[in-house]
Amino acid sequence: MARMHVLSSAAVAALAALGALVPSQASAIDLLSVYRMAQGGDPTFEASRYALEAGREKLPQARAGVLPSINLNGNGNRQDGQSSFAGSPFTDRSVNSWAWNLQLSQPVVRVANWIGVAQAGAQVEQAEAQFAQAESDLILRTSQAYFDLLTARDSVTVARAQLRAVEQQRVLAQRRYDVGEATITDVYESQSRHDLGRSQLVQALNDQEAKQAELERLVGPLPEPVAGLKADVTLPGPEPKDINAWMGHARENNPVVRTQLAAVEVAEKEVSRNRAAHLPTLDFTAGYGNNYTSGSMTSPADIENRVKSGTIGLQLTIPIYQGGAVNSRVTEAIANRYKSRAELEAARRQAATQARQAYGGVTSGLSQVEALTSAVTSSLDSVNANKIGYRIGTRVNIDVLNAEQQLFAAQRDLAKARYDTILQGMRLKAAAGTLTEADVQGVNALLTNNAQQETPAVPAMPAAASMKQSRTSIQ
Repeated sequence: MARMHVLSSAAVAALAALGALVPSQASAIDLLSVYRMAQGGDPTFEASRYALEAGREKLPQARAGVLPSINLNGNGNRQDGQSSFAGSPFTDRSVNSWAWNLQLSQPVVRVANWIGVAQAGAQVEQAEAQFAQAESDLILRTSQAYFDLLTARDSVTVARAQLRAVEQQRVLAQRRYDVGEATITDVYESQSRHDLGRSQLVQALNDQEAKQAELERLVGPLPEPVAGLKADVTLPGPEPKDINAWMGHARENNPVVRTQLAAVEVAEKEVSRNRAAHLPTLDFTAGYGNNYTSGSMTSPADIENRVKSGTIGLQLTIPIYQGGAVNSRVTEAIANRYKSRAELEAARRQAATQARQAYGGVTSGLSQVEALTSAVTSSLDSVNANKIGYRIGTRVNIDVLNAEQQLFAAQRDLAKARYDTILQGMRLKAAAGTLTEADVQGVNALLTNNAQQETPAVPAMPAAASMKQSRTSIQ
């Protein structure tokens, strides 16, 4: 079974904070909807769709080389002039003529053309593999932009919550200073962190705007905020849990590898097609025509002339010497064949490397999520303990500020680690050539139905009664 990672209840409470900056009941657009918008709105993907359509036309074009061709030719003329016969005066004369001819040609023996049909089939496979790569790339680009926006939105949420927490601590420090229980240093430290927090919030808002613009570049204007990740989401590990299996699958099924496999086949057929240029060709030909003239400019008698004719035969062409062009094209095709084979091996190695890196990204991401989950829980306890310690005098103001900063950083890092782990899983499937819309639907199930806004789970300052009780127990 795949490795599953479930967050602790404390981490769930902390991560529930990282929602959208809109009312909790507001609807949200999910990843699947965004992806389908990208299918119709991304110019790069639209170009790949037309490239596939164009590539598929290679086959009917090649088949035309082994099918009959029929041509109908016709012309009509009128000739005006003056003629004189046997010393007679010149007289005006006009001659009308027309003709049409129907011709049929059927290749009987054209080896190069039949090889061209097989080559076109490989070219169609190449175009389809390139489109599969474009589909996979669109999923990755859309998902990356989607989760980049979520990360930026989380940073805004954290920055605002941290600013509120620092403000609370600043007010408390000022109050304690006013009654002589704290130093002015505590007030200055809190004010400094507050000013820094404002700067970080501005930066986070700018980054969120940039990330939304990047996503909208792919899909167009977003009608709603994007849906966030569920706080209690379970992240699956790679299945099978065998890195060699993933690498082997990538070496054979990666879309770039399949594209290059088809390119090798095209190059092989190109060698055969050029060698076939040495062979004779045989065509069946047939024709039927009708010619008419109303007279002649060189004869005194206007005698109409009408001729109907039909032909049938075989045309044999034996190539003997074309200046060395055929041999040169064969040599060129052989070199291109070796080039394609080398590019195939490079594509296989690259695909295997991508699978290996993505597999490691998933497994290490799960471990990082686990570690950060513990860090969030520990940071929550640390904030509580430092606030209590500050009240009773065993901790200073900077300790509370540092503990809160550590908590917010852990929350933000945990959310980003979950996003990155999901993306690495999608990259792993892309490297193996199995990434489809069904995988987008699977990730979509991990998202919330609404755009949520919650305050990060920062412990409130304990009440006075509980503080007294804590102080007594500590003493």
